[in-house]
Amino acid sequence: MTKVNLLGPWVRRFLLEYLVSERNLARNTQRSYRDTLSLLLPFVAQPVRKEVDQISVIDVSPEFVRLFLLHLEQSRNCTVGTRNQRLAAIHSLARFVGLYSPEHIEWCGQLRTIPPKRAPRSTITYLEKSEMDALLNAPDQSTDQGRRDHALLLFLYNTGVRADEAAQVKIVDLFLADSSRDHSLVQVRGKGNKLRRCPLWSQTVAELSSLIASRPPNDHVFLNRCGQPITRFGIHTMVERYVQRTLAGMPSLANKRVSPHTIRHTTATHLLRAGVDINTIRAWLGHVSLNTTNVYAEVDLEMKAKALASCEVRGAVPPKHWKEDVALMQFLRSL
Repeated sequence: MTKVNLLGPWVRRFLLEYLVSERNLARNTQRSYRDTLSLLLPFVAQPVRKEVDQISVIDVSPEFVRLFLLHLEQSRNCTVGTRNQRLAAIHSLARFVGLYSPEHIEWCGQLRTIPPKRAPRSTITYLEKSEMDALLNAPDQSTDQGRRDHALLLFLYNTGVRADEAAQVKIVDLFLADSSRDHSLVQVRGKGNKLRRCPLWSQTVAELSSLIASRPPNDHVFLNRCGQPITRFGIHTMVERYVQRTLAGMPSLANKRVSPHTIRHTTATHLLRAGVDINTIRAWLGHVSLNTTNVYAEVDLEMKAKALASCEVRGAVPPKHWKEDVALMQFLRSL
């Protein structure tokens, strides 16, 4: 079998050259594509009775891809969103192979006709102001770890950054103003390595200044207990820990699945309530398309509709016939 017909070399070029050099995709997206192929190749190798490095391009047939997607949902309990994400990676690989190997154009077209599955529209979970305040008050600020955790929670709420973006922030990315007349900012590296700047509140600046004091500029801002850069998984664990600690005083949190991304939704919703325009929020959160940010506008419209319904002016109540007016009849009988 010629090298061009083997899938392995195409996978290597796809992961090492195309995703990095040509597309410049974020590291997490690269890992997602890698994980998809790490699951797909062994799944195909078993029924075709080949070693993974001997799988040909056409071995990954549309039938096997459909079975693989079904396996993800039924055996691995993946959501429809995850299933569609895996399919997008397969579509991208097929497009890449078809682009550089004309003899596989038909195969490419067959794989790309496999449609994504319609997913039920999920509702956005966000925290009310009282719930967010309770979460911010949960860390014990008399300890070093508690001060770091409070600063990290406040940073997430202030900037609305993703967990991975917060984990990657370095001291050199902070532009802390020397006086109240200037604005403090943080430079965030988002998806696709796109840079954006977010303003920082004075309280956030004060806590970050204390956290990074006397540390070199290339250090990560947020470190774990071992003094190593905190990971996005560590941030997830920290948020979950303080949610559990807050449940006793804020039982409404029990009905919400709270994660760092929930805090991101909270930031957007609270900014919208405060009157910040939707385009500014788009830039604040690092969304490429305004359509993504418009979801928060829809949430705000639902809240406003409920508020209007609660103070709706009801129609005038038609007067009762005098014979049906109990108070009047009692008054007449008493005369």
